[in-house]
Amino acid sequence: MSISTDAAGEIRGTTHGTAPVPLSVLDLVTVGAGRTASDALRTSVDIARLAEARGYHRYWVAEHHSMPGVASSSPAVILAHLAAHTDRIRLGSGGVMLPNHAPLVIAEQFGTLEAMAPGRVDLGLGRAPGTDGATAAALRRSDLPHSQLRSSGGTPIHSGADDFPQQLVELTRFLDDDFPDGHPYGRIHAVPGPVQATSPGGVQSPHRPPVWLLGSSGFSARLAATLGLPFAFAHHFSAQNTLPALDLYRENFRPSEVLDEPYALIGVSALATDDEKEARRQVLAAALNMVRLRTGRPGLVPTPDEAEAYDFSPMEQEFVASWNSNVIHGTPDAVRAGLDDLQKRTGADELMITANAHGGDVRLRSYELIADAYGLPATA
Repeated sequence: MSISTDAAGEIRGTTHGTAPVPLSVLDLVTVGAGRTASDALRTSVDIARLAEARGYHRYWVAEHHSMPGVASSSPAVILAHLAAHTDRIRLGSGGVMLPNHAPLVIAEQFGTLEAMAPGRVDLGLGRAPGTDGATAAALRRSDLPHSQLRSSGGTPIHSGADDFPQQLVELTRFLDDDFPDGHPYGRIHAVPGPVQATSPGGVQSPHRPPVWLLGSSGFSARLAATLGLPFAFAHHFSAQNTLPALDLYRENFRPSEVLDEPYALIGVSALATDDEKEARRQVLAAALNMVRLRTGRPGLVPTPDEAEAYDFSPMEQEFVASWNSNVIHGTPDAVRAGLDDLQKRTGADELMITANAHGGDVRLRSYELIADAYGLPATA
């Protein structure tokens, strides 16, 4: 694997204000009842601008499909939009679900993003579908039987999550334009990409999007460690696996051209409001949305009033209590205390905050309040 010499610098953030580690944003581009996808995307621009102005380190969007309340089915498109409205903050995928796409397509998309926003694009990759099984099948459909979807060297050309390591190798080779001699893809180039530097008059770009591995279990933790890549763990929906996965990553980490030592980011659900009662209302609405999603009834994020009026069954109440126990919410000081405690318990090198709420104004205000709580500097 070849990568720019400043790759580690692009991965590692700097601590701002009184935050113990860099703070970042994970945006699900949530759509609330009575709102449109256009409203949600405008909110994303507003949050990205705020995050940049207040010193958040990076801003990622996550790939989801067939979920009415999540408008982030096309991360590359959204990131291009955000790149046009920001200047400094790192932008990336948290993540692109690699089994849903041909590796060449991802290399082309993120090569294009890197050309749009040089030196500030991250490529976070996951192996889950980001949706249900039927939708995953629709995303991955092919006219060829699975047995024929292989190169002459026996490497899967297009397959599922079980072939994630092979797909990752293929993607990395497209990003670096370094397939070995004789490989069936040796004459294929991801453009924009390194091949342009070898053309007459070509100039090498100093950057290549750093690759991150994302996960909610031990599989990607171990793979990231073996390859010496940065690792992002989905604590916000798999909290019981956080410590085991991070231990696995750190214990098995091998230094690479990318990193000399492990770098672990965790995604955390956190919502700050001016009033503690309002935080509870907003979090309840987000939990009701998850109840519906987990029971096969995905929809728009309900309003807090709708959530308060909803008659939760005993099983649903149990789910809500479990879900909300991992959501840090309340006043800014309470959220700061919760984030600090989580960072100490996990040793995370970076906290990536996702704020789930019905209204975009509530989410925007939450990131502002958290920035204030940590004394993150406000810039023009």
